[in-house]
Amino acid sequence: MIDLRSDTATRPTAGMRAAIAGAEVGDEQRREDPTVNELQERAAALLGHEAALFLPTATLANQIALKLHSRPGDVLVAERYAHVVIYEYGGAAAHAGLMVETIEGRQGRFGVDELEAVTVPSTKSADQRPAVLAVENTHNSSGGRCWPLADLEAVTTAAREREMRVHLDGARLMNASVAAGVRAAQIAGLFDTVTLCLSKGLGCPLGALLAGSTETIERAWREKHLFGGAMRQAGIVAAAGVYALEHNIDRLSEDHARAHRLAEGWHAAGLPVDLDQVETNFVQLDVGALGFDRDEALARLREAGVGLSSTIHPTVIRAVTHLDLDDDAIDRAIDLAPQALGARVAA
Repeated sequence: MIDLRSDTATRPTAGMRAAIAGAEVGDEQRREDPTVNELQERAAALLGHEAALFLPTATLANQIALKLHSRPGDVLVAERYAHVVIYEYGGAAAHAGLMVETIEGRQGRFGVDELEAVTVPSTKSADQRPAVLAVENTHNSSGGRCWPLADLEAVTTAAREREMRVHLDGARLMNASVAAGVRAAQIAGLFDTVTLCLSKGLGCPLGALLAGSTETIERAWREKHLFGGAMRQAGIVAAAGVYALEHNIDRLSEDHARAHRLAEGWHAAGLPVDLDQVETNFVQLDVGALGFDRDEALARLREAGVGLSSTIHPTVIRAVTHLDLDDDAIDRAIDLAPQALGARVAA
């Protein structure tokens, strides 16, 4: 099967496997694993922060950040379809006791006016307070869309004027950085904390990083233990992260180019693809325009040997390019998907 379901489908390359096999390890809980320490130092520098913490997953990194920036009963502000709102199983409420106030975004983004509308200061000191703004870049549910740097600067400044902390869910931050031609530190440096996932486009088998100030990350260490996320000889997996930061960032442009070629090929074949929406490694298809429901379309594609996945939107499915796909796979997907859905493609 041509696996376009997600960039989480990537498998370690031969070079990454060699790095894993040769990793120098120690006791990560005691902060004695040299490979973990190296990864954390490299990530902090990449993201423009003082320190970073290696964690098993990006969801865990997000949840720790939200807890550090708030107190139970405070308010988390985020875009309606942000990952922290719809894909983290109510973690903000369960772990940090946060209420959630959402903003109806456009392509996953919003402006200062929308932020200010949901963060009107209360006249009562005992009322719940908007404590933390979470921004997702790239934005998964909007099809891997990127935030312009000027817009991020505006909303983070406005949030701080409201005495809010700001967190970047940058699970696919490196895709945004490469697509925009902007250093990751320029984006991440606008935030108090930032999450970076290693197991998506960067191709690692697992892992994520949380970056912030030295004081914040020192507090995050305790939360890592409380959540059960501390590890032992974690250098084996951290070595994959070090390899990815050295070898798999610049090549994300190849994934983006293949996503554009896939979108253009499907559009030319009559499939409902919005070419303006393709900014990174996502291509979305609104199969409702073809008269299919989501499950039927996915089943037809799977039978044809092309794996796509569902989204939060009832009639929208997605393809995600990644390092396990070459040009031949994209060419075959361009041919096979219209054939699978061709019975209802308009002439």
